[in-house]
Amino acid sequence: MAAIEWGSDAVAELLSRLGLRYVALVPGSSYRGLHDSLVNYGGNRDPRMLVCLHEEHAIAIAHGYAKVTGRPMAAAVHSNVGLMHATMAIYNAYCDRVPMLIIGATGPVDAAQRRPWIDWIHTSTDQGALIRAYSKWDDQPASVEAALESLALAYSITRAAPSAPTYVCLDVSLQEQPLAAPPEIPDVRRDASPRSHGPDQKAVSTTLEYLGEARRPLFLLGRLGRDEEAWNRRVALAERYGALVISDLKNGAVFPTRHPLHPNPPGIFLPPASADLIRSADLILSLDWIDLAGTIATAAHAGQPVPARIVSCTTDSALRNGWSKDSFGREPVDLSVPADPDLLVRALLESDTPVKPGEWPAQAASPAPSGSSSGPDIFMSDLAGALRDALAGASASLIRIPLGWDGADLEASHPLDYLGQDGGAGIGSGPGMAVGAALGLEGSGRLPVAVLGDGDFLMGGTAIWTAAHYRLPLLIVVANNSFYYNDVVHQERIAQQRQRPTRNAWIGQAISDPDPDLPALARSLGWQAADSVRERLALPAMLAEAVAAARSGQCVLVDVRVRPDGYAALGG
Repeated sequence: MAAIEWGSDAVAELLSRLGLRYVALVPGSSYRGLHDSLVNYGGNRDPRMLVCLHEEHAIAIAHGYAKVTGRPMAAAVHSNVGLMHATMAIYNAYCDRVPMLIIGATGPVDAAQRRPWIDWIHTSTDQGALIRAYSKWDDQPASVEAALESLALAYSITRAAPSAPTYVCLDVSLQEQPLAAPPEIPDVRRDASPRSHGPDQKAVSTTLEYLGEARRPLFLLGRLGRDEEAWNRRVALAERYGALVISDLKNGAVFPTRHPLHPNPPGIFLPPASADLIRSADLILSLDWIDLAGTIATAAHAGQPVPARIVSCTTDSALRNGWSKDSFGREPVDLSVPADPDLLVRALLESDTPVKPGEWPAQAASPAPSGSSSGPDIFMSDLAGALRDALAGASASLIRIPLGWDGADLEASHPLDYLGQDGGAGIGSGPGMAVGAALGLEGSGRLPVAVLGDGDFLMGGTAIWTAAHYRLPLLIVVANNSFYYNDVVHQERIAQQRQRPTRNAWIGQAISDPDPDLPALARSLGWQAADSVRERLALPAMLAEAVAAARSGQCVLVDVRVRPDGYAALGG
């Protein structure tokens, strides 16, 4: 082990002791000291640097990694300019409630040490203010000792529920400070604090009482963990009480989609059949459901409120600050339980209270996956079916799906079968998150698969170079309709409301003339990619070949030209 001689050496040593395996970054002079220490002090391992082509990709990779593992990854962003690049991805991670340690840097805070021009425009007062409204905690320490304490604290804070990114900004002068003697490194390994807290006994007793009185209990399963035991407990609790279950495509898989107690396919927006269940329930147990207030309001019919008792279990209120409205409206609840939802499930199962199962009328089976269309054109249902067939018998994780994907085409029987959306609902996060998820899935035996829209891929597509560079097997399928189709739907609605021609809704939405050559772009970044698939009958063979190549360790992209009018109404 090299000697700790510089401030940044001490920082690199602490990062290693925190157990951080990777730090995703775009090189920058504001943390040139730390860069040197990661290489020449730490040997570029634990953490190992992952070179990215954009700071937004670095954050998205850490985001995708956290969605798989539940653990924070480090990302480094260069001064104010790198942080400004990264802001959208940080907002995504904040809305998605994932842990992440972001290491920032700034030019010398001491103006007397700044180089002409460049150090002045790359130095900001209170740099953390750029993201304070959508991060959990930030700091800008003024000494090496303070930086070590700050990073250790930031790591602890980001892991505690509710998780969200933390940010520590390191002065370049602090990093490049020579040390007369090694500083004391915080003993981070002694921290055995719980990362989440369960409900108090009163909350458990009251919830049990409500469940015991309910005849038509309904569970809304939202942001929940990837732990397989927690998954099994959710199934066991629903089966014990005969509760029906609603899940959501915004979140990862939380319950078997083909289970008899999960009668309706999940959606980005609340499906009408699920709204019917909400109106019919006499007890609703919400486990960190996204936008409970909006969901209940949507389900209310003709001004009549939803009659059910409502129990909401979430720790989310700890992050609410007023700037971002991702806290949504006031929840119309009878009981609020500020605890880890999976720990509430465990506590409810541990009770030996006699149970009388619910009395829901028999429910229709969840709709089967959509079938294939006829004719040469490829619709989204054709893509879903062909991909399902190509992956048959293979262990795969569906990292992302585009907005037009029908929930009936999602089959999940394990928490890693589907990872959900990006949280902030912007565009451009998909490629980076796919790379991060592939990194998190290394060694799992699962094939990482992401289905992305063409707009999402084009906006963030250079992120895939990192996967090729580090030899991460990954299959990306682009559902390419050559439009920003979600906004086409919006323009059609506005035109209808204003009694104007809907035929003009396509203007200003097309991604064509010239038509981007996505396979060529992928090949230029080190990926394997055949020519675009344009005919339905050619799709199965192309996807089967792509799956085989990805399973052999390749990075593979398939560009599938889908018909825009094959999309279901998006509801957004």
